[in-house]
Amino acid sequence: MTSEPQNFPVIRGRTIHVDEKGFVCLNDIWTAAGYSARQKPADWKELATTGRLIVALLDQNAGKTGIKNYNPSSVIVTRKGRGGGTYAAVHLAVKYAEYLSPRLALEVADVFLRYKTADATLADEVLERASPEANEWAGARALARAGRRPFTDTLQRHGVRVRNEFARCTNAVYIGIFGKTAKQLKAAKQVTANLRNAMDAVELTFVATGEALARERIEQTDCQGAIACEAATLRSTSFLRAAIEAERKDRAGAPQQLALR
Repeated sequence: MTSEPQNFPVIRGRTIHVDEKGFVCLNDIWTAAGYSARQKPADWKELATTGRLIVALLDQNAGKTGIKNYNPSSVIVTRKGRGGGTYAAVHLAVKYAEYLSPRLALEVADVFLRYKTADATLADEVLERASPEANEWAGARALARAGRRPFTDTLQRHGVRVRNEFARCTNAVYIGIFGKTAKQLKAAKQVTANLRNAMDAVELTFVATGEALARERIEQTDCQGAIACEAATLRSTSFLRAAIEAERKDRAGAPQQLALR
């Protein structure tokens, strides 16, 4: 497991989880509000007024996308088991909060406006409450994310054009450092979503370093085309892996002391 922090909005001291579709956990809002059992999300979902809200949102979505989808599960779902509950689109989450309390609705709307616009101060507020381990992970994840775009931009400037070519160069990073492809790493970590979110802080630091070294090599040797960029990436990251393994081997041996001069 990683030390990944829960980088979700917090309302009244309660973490409000958001799923991969951007749906908000209404149960978390209900708990944050501290309201009675008769006002649970499952009860609110069955109200006639809620049904009309769902239809109105489906109509609105169809108007924006041009795709008619009147399946309520495209805006609100109920899941069972661990991490289950009622999850809904942000518009419905605000309406549910309004059903509980107008004041709460304003809080929810404000927090989610900041969340959707990636307000960096909101993330900082979350991390202030997180553990040192979570902050370390967040820092490493941010470093890896910040270095990813320059790496892909470099690849593009040097002739990498299509998606599978970018994927091959990314795999070269993973193979060079870890000896495994992205698919193999996902299988080993038992994840299907974003691989880097499942990495620990040390692994993320290695990836960020590997992509930075590969970027330098591609630029300085003026690689052209996907095959050359893939080979350059694999070579740079292989050197990094060799350094990592040499350091670990040395560390496992007799204790070393640096001579002070």
